[in-house]
Amino acid sequence: MSTIDEVGEVDGWRCWLCDESVDPDASVNDDRGPSIDRRITKRKAKTKQKKGGGDESNRERLAHRSCNTGKGGVEAVVAWSPDLFVIDPAPIIPTVERLATKGGREAMARCPSEDDAEAAAAWLVDRVSRLHPGLDPWTSIEPGGGQFLLVLHA
Repeated sequence: MSTIDEVGEVDGWRCWLCDESVDPDASVNDDRGPSIDRRITKRKAKTKQKKGGGDESNRERLAHRSCNTGKGGVEAVVAWSPDLFVIDPAPIIPTVERLATKGGREAMARCPSEDDAEAAAAWLVDRVSRLHPGLDPWTSIEPGGGQFLLVLHA
């Protein structure tokens, strides 16, 4: 298990759940203080059992204590920015995991205007590149039906 400082350096002292900065000098007992979230997906847990274990199935991430505690033992949800105008947004974490495994493309959201789609695309690429640093994401915007479809590629 890594120390908070090691995980914080890797994650750039940003909470992986809410995407806000984490103060490295804050107390671990403070709600906005640093904590480590150990995340094992169901797919990776099955692989770990088949292979007899291994650290590759674990990913320690930096989170605020309150974000980590609020999430509890359930699958994390990374929320879309409330500043974006998106319709039917896809869940980010499962999509990123599929793209990291299989590559390809997935529809992520619909937007009413091209400007909204461009803003959402820029935010999504930035967020995904920090969620999964090994993935090289890019987006495309496809017009149709009076709306714009935001597609994430890897």
